[in-house]
Amino acid sequence: MSNVTLSIGGRTFTVACAAGEEAHVAALGRSIDSKLETMGDVAGQSEARMLLFAALLLADELHEAKTGSGAAVNMPAQTALRLDAIATQLENLAERLEG
Repeated sequence: MSNVTLSIGGRTFTVACAAGEEAHVAALGRSIDSKLETMGDVAGQSEARMLLFAALLLADELHEAKTGSGAAVNMPAQTALRLDAIATQLENLAERLEG
């Protein structure tokens, strides 16, 4: 086993990996960090939520690459975050109206 230190979103994380996989894991970390950078700083979003959206966007790209279909939704990260914020606000309003 080896350890690799990743820099993602301005923070460092040490993860274990199989010997010989260090470069691959480091590249994956850079991919996640790059995705976060393209999303920009979105006010009010927690670190966990930002990492979740980055992971979802990467999973979407992987799905498209595997299927070659383009069937997955491919929207800019900022749009996805805004839509999520709007959905949260609507849910809160609905709860207040029902309660």
